Amino acid sequence: MKAGYYHGAIGDLRKRLTAAVPNEVLKELHRKSPSRHLAVAVRQFVFLAGAFALGWHFESLWVRVACALVLGFVIFDGTILLHEVVHKAVFDGDRPRAYRVLGLLYALPSGISPAQFTRWHLDHHAELGSATDDPKRAHLSPKRNLRWLKLLYATPALFPIYFRAARAETATYPETLRRRIRGERLAAIGLHLLAASAIGFFGGASRLLWLYAVPVFFVFPPAFALNRLGQHYDIVPDEPAKWGTRMSRSPFWEFVYLWSHLHLEHHYFPAVPFYRLPALSTALEPFFAREGITARTYRELLRGWIVENRVPHSDWHAVFR
Repeated sequence: MKAGYYHGAIGDLRKRLTAAVPNEVLKELHRKSPSRHLAVAVRQFVFLAGAFALGWHFESLWVRVACALVLGFVIFDGTILLHEVVHKAVFDGDRPRAYRVLGLLYALPSGISPAQFTRWHLDHHAELGSATDDPKRAHLSPKRNLRWLKLLYATPALFPIYFRAARAETATYPETLRRRIRGERLAAIGLHLLAASAIGFFGGASRLLWLYAVPVFFVFPPAFALNRLGQHYDIVPDEPAKWGTRMSRSPFWEFVYLWSHLHLEHHYFPAVPFYRLPALSTALEPFFAREGITARTYRELLRGWIVENRVPHSDWHAVFR
């Protein structure tokens, strides 16, 4: 059994956070809007269907590269929509059946098990700061600080790396949960094989390459790796308020990553829906100023991660001086 490391280690951080944002503002930020969530989900489906249709119809390399990029990021964004389900940030009040259906739908593009992702992610929140009990840090972060190993996370090697990490953590779960995870994974694999076979059969090898293989195996991994780089690699280990990386506001990344790059704000208030994270970030600006929490860009983090070869889950402040 895990002990809930985060809440036992943060001291008065929760009190400082609630004092930083007026109660009425915080209440509004926690308000769920199912229609707004649905609008984002529909938008993503339109991008998925549109990019697939264009890539199927046009043989131009430029069109197919662009469509593959869109498809890969939309597939990744399915995990962000699933993340909203995990935190019950879609509806006001619990809706078990609706959340179950949405979880299965959002998990399908990436082939992840929604049950595994739910347990993994909630444990990540509860154990943040622990090198052994936070599953992301314990099993998924690179254990050797080597550039070539870091770069593997942006290649198809991400899949064996992730599933090996998930298997290690899943081994600690109750048998009933493990059975559900196995069932969901087998169903997802079967549906992916069916989809790939259908694309290849009706469209040929070229369409199979550009509409399935490239988005899944060559666009999804760097989208995943870059998003994760902005979460918990540049931190201050002895300051719980800085156990996540504060990212600069960016309309582009808010659109591409569905606001999920505002990850530090999310850890402060996990029940705030993703479309309200920009407003939460604005409300927290005085808190960030008092705590000395500066914003990073992905370009800065990539420099620290690859060029400077910084160690994950450590203070990278010297990189940016």
